[in-house]
Amino acid sequence: MNTPSVPKSRKSAERDHVDRFLDTIRERLPMLDPEVEGIVDRIGGLSRRFKRAMNETLAEFKLDHAEHRILAFLNLQDETHRSSPGKLARAMELSSGAMTNRLDRMEEAGLLRRLPDPADRRGVLVELTPEGKRLYEETVGVQARKEELIASALSVSEKKQLNALLRRLMIEFERIEGGPPPEEC
Repeated sequence: MNTPSVPKSRKSAERDHVDRFLDTIRERLPMLDPEVEGIVDRIGGLSRRFKRAMNETLAEFKLDHAEHRILAFLNLQDETHRSSPGKLARAMELSSGAMTNRLDRMEEAGLLRRLPDPADRRGVLVELTPEGKRLYEETVGVQARKEELIASALSVSEKKQLNALLRRLMIEFERIEGGPPPEEC
């Protein structure tokens, strides 16, 4: 993924596949604003590439997306890194049966453990193990380095500017839709 450094003056004049695509549809679809289509196509293309990189990272660590999300959820709980299976299932939008199967596999792999709930004699808590925490943090670190490599094409001020512009688009979507979708919170 190491790319040679391109002088700033040339970067702004470069064209990507989206520019070439927009050139081909400009006359046939004059009702489309090429600037808007460029934004949408580039965000979509970047999203697919970031997801592909994440899939590669997870495969490297023998995790799937749901397992990674469970590790993330537990990691973000208070200092105990514990949650009830029901709360986890709701957060992951999984049935209790599907959650039980996932938790069984992850417990067998040593990533989490089940403990009696001290507040409920019949209840169980799921706790992130040190190995689960280490694995989660390692995957996050590997993925962050991949993302930083791509983002290094921008200066610090360009990253801030791009974030501000994307934030405005996200706020507009949230305004129209009535808030962020639960899975993106």
